[in-house]
Amino acid sequence: MSKKIAVVEDEAELASLIEYNLTRGGFQPRIFNGGEGTFRELESWQPDLIVLDVMLPAQDGFDLCRRIRQAGKLMRTPVIFLTARSDEVDRVLGLEIGGDDYITKPFNLEEFLLRVKALIKRGMNKEEKAALKDTFRFNGFEVNFLTYEITGKDRKKIRLTKKEIMLLKLLIERRNEVVSREQILETVWGYDIYPSTRTVDNFILSFRKYFEKDPKQPKYFFSIRGVGYKFMDE
Repeated sequence: MSKKIAVVEDEAELASLIEYNLTRGGFQPRIFNGGEGTFRELESWQPDLIVLDVMLPAQDGFDLCRRIRQAGKLMRTPVIFLTARSDEVDRVLGLEIGGDDYITKPFNLEEFLLRVKALIKRGMNKEEKAALKDTFRFNGFEVNFLTYEITGKDRKKIRLTKKEIMLLKLLIERRNEVVSREQILETVWGYDIYPSTRTVDNFILSFRKYFEKDPKQPKYFFSIRGVGYKFMDE
């Protein structure tokens, strides 16, 4: 069965062009106009990948992505952002809130299809899903790799993004070791896109905010300048 691709794009001409090329590429695309009911429609249709325009008429694409990442049915669905804005700030934000790729308009349709195929291919296989069925506890916190949730000492829950949980899992698996930036790129981003050092640093800052008593004097999450990052649990 062909993979289902949701295209959330209000520019009718571009949406039709993307739909045509996805169909020729062997996918099953469906166009969503980005209106208020889009999230519910996406939940109902359950696509294998979402192509999401940033500038939508009824809502910001970033806000829709945040909602997608908080939803049980869609939280692991890959998201490719489309935008006419090329600002680095927007690109960093898109990756931080859970986007898997970021393409600036106008773009080459062949390259676009290659990125779609790469994300579909990189989707979690059975072994990866089984590996996520686990929890890790430290300093009174519990990390659930299946639900993407942290349960704190006060039993309050924090929902992480897909990229956050992937990076956290990598650091925990390699605890007490320095994980190089290259290893993080290969494991979390798959080399398809290159997040800035600032993007990964911001993830570490978030982890400190979640887990550290004093984020300015961390005991668990460290940035090793010029090398990589390290999680300490001793």
